[in-house]
This record gives sequence, C-alpha cells and structure tokens, in this order.
Amino acid sequence: MQSIFRSFRRRIGHQESRRTLVDLTAIKWVRDRGLDHAVEKESNLQPMLNLKNLIKSEPSKSLPLSIIVQNRESLDLPLRPIEFVRKYPSVFEEFFPGGVKIHPHVKLTQEILGLDADEQLIYQSDDYKQRVADRLLKLLMLAGIHKIPIRIIDRLRWDLGLPQDYIQSVVPEFPDYFKITRGSDSDLLLELVCWSSELAVSAIQKRAMSGEVGYKKGMAISFPLQYSRGFEVDKKFKRWVDEWQKLPYVSPYENALHFPAKSDEADKWAVAVMHEILTLLIGKKTDRENVLCLGEYWGLRARFKRALLHHPGIFYLSNKIGTHTVVLRDGYKRNLLIEKHPFMDMRYKYIHLMNTVKEDKKPKAQKQKPTIDSTKEGEEMQVDTSEDEQFGELNDLSGSEVEYGSDEDYDDEEDKDDAGGYIGRAMKNPNRSLRTSVATNLKTRKTVPVQVSGKIGMHGKLKGHSSSPGRGQISRNRGRSNLRTGISV
Repeated sequence: MQSIFRSFRRRIGHQESRRTLVDLTAIKWVRDRGLDHAVEKESNLQPMLNLKNLIKSEPSKSLPLSIIVQNRESLDLPLRPIEFVRKYPSVFEEFFPGGVKIHPHVKLTQEILGLDADEQLIYQSDDYKQRVADRLLKLLMLAGIHKIPIRIIDRLRWDLGLPQDYIQSVVPEFPDYFKITRGSDSDLLLELVCWSSELAVSAIQKRAMSGEVGYKKGMAISFPLQYSRGFEVDKKFKRWVDEWQKLPYVSPYENALHFPAKSDEADKWAVAVMHEILTLLIGKKTDRENVLCLGEYWGLRARFKRALLHHPGIFYLSNKIGTHTVVLRDGYKRNLLIEKHPFMDMRYKYIHLMNTVKEDKKPKAQKQKPTIDSTKEGEEMQVDTSEDEQFGELNDLSGSEVEYGSDEDYDDEEDKDDAGGYIGRAMKNPNRSLRTSVATNLKTRKTVPVQVSGKIGMHGKLKGHSSSPGRGQISRNRGRSNLRTGISV
C-alpha cells in the first residue's frame, strides 16, 4: 500500500513539474558578428595541421604532391591540394627535387617547424597530461552514464585538446581514472574506473560558490544570458525565462532522466549538461553534430536540440565555415576567449603564421610605389599593380569579411588576442589607398614636361579622337606639367 502511495505521489509530483515550453518559432534568430568571427578565424586551421602532421611524419620531412592529392579527403582539405599549399607560403614550401620541374614536392617552412616543436613540448608536459585526464574524467561522469564510445571521443578530440595518440599516451598513465573496454556491439569504450567528488562540480556551481550567497544542493542558480544585438525579447518569452531561471539547479553530474522529458526541470538539466560539455572544450565551441552524437548515446539528443532552440542567450549557433558550430556565449567576450589555455595560444600562433604574407623575392624596382614614367617621350603612363595584388592576397589570407568591419559595435583591434595578437586588421578597401597614392603623386609631383601617350600626334591631337580646338595640347607653363588635368581644354 505504501509503495502504491509513493508511486501515486511521484506521478502527481511529475504532473506539477510539467510546464509548457514557450514557442520560439516566431522569434527571429539574430547573428552575432563577434562569435561568427571567433569561428571563422579558425577556418582551414585543422586541415593545415592535418597536412603538417602528415608531412612531418615522413623521414624526409617532405611529401610528393601526388600523395597529398590521394589523401585529400582524409586531410579534409577545402581546396585543391596545390591551391591549399600555395595559399599558405609561410607554412608550406613547394620545390622540385633534382631541379626537374615535373613532380612537385611539399615541405614545411622553418617557422612552422618551430611552432610544431613548441607544441610537442606542451604535449610532453605533466601538467598538460593531468589537465587532459581531468577533462576526460569529467566527461565520463556527466549524465550518470560513465562510459563513452571511442568513436565519439575521436569526434571531440580536437575540441578537447587531445593528442592524436591519446589512447596510447594518456589513457595508460591514469589507470585509476578510466580504462578501455569493449561494448556489446564490439565498439571500444572509455569507461570510468573511479568517481571523483572533487571534480564532479560544474562551472555554474563553482561560480555560485564563489559568490556572496554561496551554493547549496537544490537551490536555484541562474545561467548567465547574453543575447545578440538586435535580438527582440518579447514579454511572454522574458516571463518564461525568468520563471525558468528560478527552478532548482540540478547538477549535470547527477542522473536526472526521471524528469518528464518535456518539463522545464528536464530542460534546465539538459542545458546544464550541454553547458558543462562546452565548458570542458578548450575553445568553448564544437560542431553541433558532435554534441548531438554524444546526446544520442546518452538518450538526450531531443533534449539537446530543444536546449539549442529555446536558449539563444546561453548557446549560439554559427553557420560560418560551412558547418553549424555551437558556441558557449559566456565563454567569450565578443570574439575573444575569456579563459586562456596554452593549446589555444598555440593555435592562435598557427593562425598568425597562416595569415602572414611571405615577403616577395622580386627585385626592388618592381616593388616601388605607383609612379608615372616621365623620362621618355612617346611612352604611355603605366601604373604598377603589384600593390593591388599584394593587398588582394592579404585579404584572401585574412579570413575576414568586410561585414565585420562595418559593425559599429565591433572593434577590429579586439582581434589581437592577449596571448599574442594573432589576427590582424582586415583591409576594407585596398584599392582606395592605391588610388590615393596615385592622386597624391599626380597633384604634388613637379617634373619636366612629359608626353602623356604615345598616341599623341605631332600637332598635339589624339589619334582616333575628335579634333576639337585646343584638345590634346599639353600644358608647358614655366617648366611645369599640369598632370592634375592631364590634357588642357
């Protein structure tokens, strides 16, 4: 009888906790330029490192281009291999063995080899291995499942900052943390060995503990909210969010699957789990499919999708670089990571090198500013376009779009990260500086009279033009050439 009463009371409690989630279909999703830029500036970084590691694995530290072409899909190269190599001359160097220009090879520059050596030192440090092991342990303790397939961890390897050989280099060194097992479907699993109460504390709980009020289990904790500029919060949505924030905070390290799937309590717990997952990632972001794949294994895929839909002030979904990237809003200040991590510092250094334009080896005569050759008669005016090409190449390498510079709230100088200022300011209109340079040159330069074009006839008339009186005559007043107007009228 008592068991029946407890079961009935539990059902009543679930009915009381059931709420109707607000309908967000009518609310417009607004882009966040800062977070979009945080995602976009890392475009091509992972393919570049994949190719770097492949070339470095060769004894000769070089690789025939044909081999790179064969491995293009596994390297995830977004361009044709030869285009990708030539896009980053500060990273890759193309050469022809034996001087025969038939079979091109690719090797790494000294600059990228130096950064790679620094990266290997981080991998070998005890502090790095301990931090990686702690993150893996916390991931295993989430949601009360205590095991994750290796194939899912491999999807998160880049975002967790794991080395490629983490199964051999990290897992065996922490036998009291986790172990490799085999599941019923023959999948390899990383399984929890020992629970750690010290590590089973979420970032939201730590923040509450450091506050004046402190934290006790079962109390309400509000999530920090940051909306994109221009996001319209109507009264109904704001009222629901305020009530939702007052619900008790259930730790993501507890199993709360007993909540009704569509209740606000279940929604807040799912948000807590997703928030903690993104907090464990060194970049505080990952591909949406990575989160949903992990949620599917835990039986939370539908709840994770609802959390992304109903909480635009906590999670941001960017569609830059051809993917849907989930970004933790409170992990960023505009486009900059708040929490510094040595591995993110290394990645910003790689990005800086990728965006570095290698100095052209052309003779100095070809690199001069645009001028007009006035030494010979009968020669046409020629403008050196090498500066245009350099600016165009700089824009191609910058990885930025003009739209970011046009936003009043967005400060381009914030692209310079405190760890080293890795992303430079994008050129908005490179041709403008070129035209200004030519115009200034034309207005201020004083030289001997010149012939403007080789098409000028003996009587000062332009061939192929009307013979209007005075047209085509060149001003020769006191040794000055009126180059501002070019031809007197």
